[in-house]
Amino acid sequence: MGGGEIALLNLVGALDRSRYLPTVLLASDGPLVAKLRAAGIPTEVFPLGKELVDTQKDGLGVRSLLKITQIFDWIRYAVRIARYARKENIDLIHTNSLKSDVYGGVAGRLARIPVLWHVRDNIDGNYLPAAAAAAFRFLARTVPTGVVANSHSTLRVLAPSAKKPSGVVYSGMLERPVLETTTVSSEAPVVALIGRIAEWKGQHIFLRAAAEVLRSLPHARFWIVGAPLFGEFEYEKSLRLLAADLGITDRVEFLGFQGDIPNLLKGVTLVAHASCLGEPFGQVVVEGMAAGKPVVATDGGALPEVVVDGETGLLVPMGDAPAMAQAILAILNDPARGEAMGQAGRRRVQERFMIQHSMASLEKVYGEVLTKS
Repeated sequence: MGGGEIALLNLVGALDRSRYLPTVLLASDGPLVAKLRAAGIPTEVFPLGKELVDTQKDGLGVRSLLKITQIFDWIRYAVRIARYARKENIDLIHTNSLKSDVYGGVAGRLARIPVLWHVRDNIDGNYLPAAAAAAFRFLARTVPTGVVANSHSTLRVLAPSAKKPSGVVYSGMLERPVLETTTVSSEAPVVALIGRIAEWKGQHIFLRAAAEVLRSLPHARFWIVGAPLFGEFEYEKSLRLLAADLGITDRVEFLGFQGDIPNLLKGVTLVAHASCLGEPFGQVVVEGMAAGKPVVATDGGALPEVVVDGETGLLVPMGDAPAMAQAILAILNDPARGEAMGQAGRRRVQERFMIQHSMASLEKVYGEVLTKS
């Protein structure tokens, strides 16, 4: 499951059932359906056409927008949702993705039900094709009753109407026992980059930084955790070739998808995040901080909201492998500083990024949207 799906599962599971009775509608079957139903959350699957399901945000351009937004396909799907919402006496439609913003927004208009957009993507011309970004910013001001975003950065770029209820709902962590950290040899530290393998996630920058670090710390190890999706398998191949060209294949491990990140983090010394574009939130950075790990991350998007530079980790310019290498070395060469940063990061997560903080923010906007309607 992707970060947005995990965040949705956590949010729905944490809703106050004395005030809200959630039902989740999904456009396709998959692991999220099983997890929602296992949690006792009513879940329906309304299959969306394969062409629309398979279209990804970074494939949205003028031609593809004209192709996929076949007016009758969108309307038929929105009408089905609107009919269901009226039949089930739904009071609020909460959308969770760019595509559901479109058909959920239309459904809300048809059923005369308020709609809250939950935006988890950076709506600008670097993250999305310019035409798609402009279209979504316009729709955000006209279609939904209210808007929430997964960071101040995302909300600021989206720029919804000041007249609409809006707010920031971070993707909060579930409460879990604090795991004991496995002692990692300072002579063979482990630096992990976790996340979907995609060029904008910057795994190539991470590898170049790793090569520089290994000149000073030849026994360090580097993990790339995650798998490619959405046609990015060629990029993964290029990463393996780059590691070979850099002469570091014996110090780099491609671990693929890992389902138990908290357990994996027990054996990690430092978490790196190398996004080349502004990160909408940075869930894996929060995971690392929650595990008590210092973080080296790029300074775009929401990451400066998450990482306190010099306190819970270090921020470096996007796309700057030498700067990333220097930051990693600065922490690895000073274990006491790394330990202090890790503990400060864990405290920051407990104070700002837990699910109860998210629910307080979300339910506040729910109240404003329902009152406005």
